[in-house]
Amino acid sequence: MNKPRMLLVEDDESLAELVRWHFEREEFEVRQTPDGEEALLLAREQTPDIVLLDWMIENLSGIEVCRQLRKIETTANVPIIMLTARGEEDDRIRGFEIGADDYVTKPFSPRELVARVNAVLRRVRPALAGETLKFADVEMDTVAHKVRRDGEVVPLGPTEYRLFKHFLEHPGWVFSRERLLDSVWGHDSDIEPRTVDVHIRRLRKALNAGDRPDLIRTVRSAGYSLDQDAA
Repeated sequence: MNKPRMLLVEDDESLAELVRWHFEREEFEVRQTPDGEEALLLAREQTPDIVLLDWMIENLSGIEVCRQLRKIETTANVPIIMLTARGEEDDRIRGFEIGADDYVTKPFSPRELVARVNAVLRRVRPALAGETLKFADVEMDTVAHKVRRDGEVVPLGPTEYRLFKHFLEHPGWVFSRERLLDSVWGHDSDIEPRTVDVHIRRLRKALNAGDRPDLIRTVRSAGYSLDQDAA
């Protein structure tokens, strides 16, 4: 199972090292910066699974970084937890209004922070919380690399497997072709976006064998989504 990727944006060096140590001990891959502008560059370069974002950081404020992350397609749905000494209700409300998912006031317990991060990831990224992904009547064993639908094995090629795994990790999310290329094929891929359509057709053919209901929804002018009501 892949390590969950964390982007830690904190300009207090000692606190950043403490937080990093705790999460690396929990098998997270942590990228760290004290700088808001660099945080946006890092997020574009490699989409994190979660962002820990201090309110008061260098160059751009945490609030502005959060606002911009919500405007970038690849990070629009990435969970963001604000770390801040600001405990006033108005500040917390402002943080939630611009897109923060949770709010941790300093000083905090690193163990509690780890627990809250894991709770958020279990909610938004099921693959990071276990070895079996489930949706409707489909199960994916991420260790054995096997997919079953209604108990029967579904034969998938390597690309279709990775594509379906990505959908299972984000049920209900709508992904453009470009975002699927970035997430499944890799940021440097020179494959044409229309190639995604070919693999979606192959995935549907394998999943829907025996006239089973379609689980992949085509969203006009937007992309594709894993949706139980797709058919």
